[in-house]
Amino acid sequence: MPWNQFQTNAIPTITTEFISIRGNNGDSIHAYAARPAGAGPFPGVVLVHHLPGWDELYLEFTRRFAQHGFSAISPDLYCREGHGAPDDVAAKVRGAGGVADAQVVGDCVGAMQHLKAQAGSNGKVGIIGSCSGGRHAYVVACSSRAFDAVVDLWGGRVVQDELTEKQPVSPVTMTKDLNCPVLGIFGNDDQAPSPAQVDQHEAELKQHGKNYEFHRYDGAGHGIWYYSFPLYRPQQAMDSWGKVLDFFEKNLR
Repeated sequence: MPWNQFQTNAIPTITTEFISIRGNNGDSIHAYAARPAGAGPFPGVVLVHHLPGWDELYLEFTRRFAQHGFSAISPDLYCREGHGAPDDVAAKVRGAGGVADAQVVGDCVGAMQHLKAQAGSNGKVGIIGSCSGGRHAYVVACSSRAFDAVVDLWGGRVVQDELTEKQPVSPVTMTKDLNCPVLGIFGNDDQAPSPAQVDQHEAELKQHGKNYEFHRYDGAGHGIWYYSFPLYRPQQAMDSWGKVLDFFEKNLR
């Protein structure tokens, strides 16, 4: 459903749940799920949270996708590190060097499998993430080849020079394995990724003949959806939300 196009005599309603799912290596992890009212069938969306953690923004984003007709789920990628306020948990994870790419792939595939197992699933699932979550979404899509569409919101370190034990491969080099359409949203004032890095990513997609669309916004840097931060850019945020919803409608519905 396009932005603000619901009928005022039939306002969309949703159901939300705090659940446990099977993640990487069969581990039980928490997730937040939201789905539209009705029998469906509904396409699915997995939301990969950013480095600030499994926070209120991502719970809200999950609900927004459900309000627009998607069965949505956001797994807690930091669940194994314990619980507390999102800022505190995220600080602990950052201090430990983040989470391993392989673990994130397993957790997101588990979230995808949960969505597909629901009675109202139409069998198609996309994945989206911002900042570190944008990088992770791309890694998951390329590694698993299990998703029908991927959205990278200003994913930092998709073009990655410094590799680590937890991040052993630069995501841009995985592009050859991508088997689904990709949408990229970027700010031209951003430095992570910089415009030059976005150019490099786009060149790799072109080289391998991938189905992609990139949108770059002037007057915007990193985190343009984050209304609780000075990074927020209302006009660019709402325009890009519309592009994301249209992209998932086209590729998942």
